[in-house]
Amino acid sequence: MTEAYIYDAVRSPRGKGRKDGSLHEVTAARLSAQMLNAIKERNGLKGHAVEDVIWGNATQVMEQGGCLARTAVLASDLDERIPGLSINRFCASGIEAVNLAANQVRGGAGEGYIAGGVEMMGRVAMGSDGAAIAVDPSIAMETYFVPQGISADIIATEYGFTRDDADALAVESQRRAKAAWDDGRFAKSIVPVRDQNGLTILDHDEYMRPGTDMQALGALNPAFEQMGKMMPGFDKVALMKYPHLEEIRHIHHAGNSSGIVDGSAAILIGSKKFGKKHDLKPRARIRATAKIGTDPTIMLTGPVPATEKILADSGMKIGDIDLFEVNEAFSSVVLRFQQAFDVSPEVVNVNGGAIAMGHPLGATGAIIIGTLLDELERSDREVGLATLCVASGMGAATIIERV
Repeated sequence: MTEAYIYDAVRSPRGKGRKDGSLHEVTAARLSAQMLNAIKERNGLKGHAVEDVIWGNATQVMEQGGCLARTAVLASDLDERIPGLSINRFCASGIEAVNLAANQVRGGAGEGYIAGGVEMMGRVAMGSDGAAIAVDPSIAMETYFVPQGISADIIATEYGFTRDDADALAVESQRRAKAAWDDGRFAKSIVPVRDQNGLTILDHDEYMRPGTDMQALGALNPAFEQMGKMMPGFDKVALMKYPHLEEIRHIHHAGNSSGIVDGSAAILIGSKKFGKKHDLKPRARIRATAKIGTDPTIMLTGPVPATEKILADSGMKIGDIDLFEVNEAFSSVVLRFQQAFDVSPEVVNVNGGAIAMGHPLGATGAIIIGTLLDELERSDREVGLATLCVASGMGAATIIERV
């Protein structure tokens, strides 16, 4: 089987996903086009250089609708002969785009791909596509649907995580993110976003709150307690599914959950032949990929079975992994991953995560692969694993190895 390699990885800074965010006036197509142009220019790609652009985004309506991948290609400087494929695996759309591209290369369906994703959460609101899993009663009732925040609190209740546990992880995420930015650890991958006049409008992750401490977080009210205990009473739905729990303990709030942001990321993937053709040196090999379905109510435990599957499929053990990127959708997601595999927090999200910098749904999977690659190179380590939980109960993972 042909090996698939990562040749380059770029991302935009993440802007606050609201009207006063620096990227609010930028459309998903235009931001995506800037990432595609960066890949093209940094790697000297000419003509019909890649087989396809595979692009993830989770809310595929309005300006993020249609085949956004193709729209982004046409908005960019890429050759119009390059097509585009939009995919949606909710929060794992970006990582699934990378995995799909890698497996296309491995299977011989083209020598090179650009994969990644985008989400402009300040322009196209999460949930505005009216997902059937949430709004169709015949499905929602059968699956014991609850919102993701309730699911995160179910994890905390089931596995014994306290409010202090969650807040401490959030404070550490902010500290690590600031240290990483201060140390220039993202400089290799960041592509500043420019307006139509070429002026820089954002060159840093603006969601960060580096002054966050336990006292500040302690003053925040649980974000999902009202919807759990009052109408529509999602706690009762959860307790019907998990009667062994006496109550759902609500520990999550805006400070220990992922931030709503705008952002995009792209990764150049190809075979060894592709690299030779374009005079490029591979940075890492995509060693394995995996996806799996999980319990749709607790929903966010997917990183654990996805990691178990990818390790089993590749004949590896958890100890073979040097660094982990586990998307910080909510604190309890990362706490559960660390608990399940007994891995040290010192090798998980070492440069902070989505609690500090935000989670642009369709882009995050590609972002964390790029972050993982940069950190493997910086710290001179060899093997890394990236994984995300996914709405409706799924998980996805990727293992990369430096070459």
